[in-house]
Amino acid sequence: MSKKEWFDEWFNTIYYHILYKHRDYEEAAAFLDHLIDYFQMKPNAKILDLACGKGRHSIYLNEKGFDVTGVDLSEENIKYASAKQNDSLHFAVHDMREVFADGTFDYVFNLFTSFGYFDSKEENLNVIDATIKSLKPGGKFLLDFLNPYVVVNNLVHEEDKTIENIHFNIQRQYTDDEFIVKNILVDDHGQHYEFQEKVKAIRRTDFLAYFDKINLKVIDIFGDYELSKYQAEESQRLIFVLEK
Repeated sequence: MSKKEWFDEWFNTIYYHILYKHRDYEEAAAFLDHLIDYFQMKPNAKILDLACGKGRHSIYLNEKGFDVTGVDLSEENIKYASAKQNDSLHFAVHDMREVFADGTFDYVFNLFTSFGYFDSKEENLNVIDATIKSLKPGGKFLLDFLNPYVVVNNLVHEEDKTIENIHFNIQRQYTDDEFIVKNILVDDHGQHYEFQEKVKAIRRTDFLAYFDKINLKVIDIFGDYELSKYQAEESQRLIFVLEK
């Protein structure tokens, strides 16, 4: 890519991982266990963990007996995750807008709002189209996104956090072009940095239009990590199960 985008910089910093170190690993493991049961996944099923970060979900799924490939745009994340590679666990640097291993996987998981980063609708469509091309015929795609209705209606506009003696000032806004934006100001012992996160508040109806455009079958829509049915005004998540 010719221009530097916000995620190229932010996801490669130590501050991203420090800010989100509190993420609930037990909740994530429970969610993955629910998915294993829901899909009735067979041993050695091939899974693509799309936007895998440092690989914690890939590693957990591999420990459960599956053949897992984790991909992420961040070279630092993949360098870290690659230390855990084995014969059935692999990692690679990859841009999700491009096809990875055409027709290879039984499942693709895109977890914990690792979507909606891009400025244009076309780029989001490219992600979905590329993802589907990586699946075998009849393969399943799970897309786990925030519920924009709940997030926008309960937006905390500013907060301060101190983690590992590093101060974070986080300013949030919902923009006219329907992005949820975080401006993150870091004070690391007098060294000051500024980063941004930006996620498109994609609505359920917009997603359904995307899926219809490329002839994807919607199997289920869940609203939380216990796989409860989605309720627009209440659910914390917007989780799609799709079939090629």
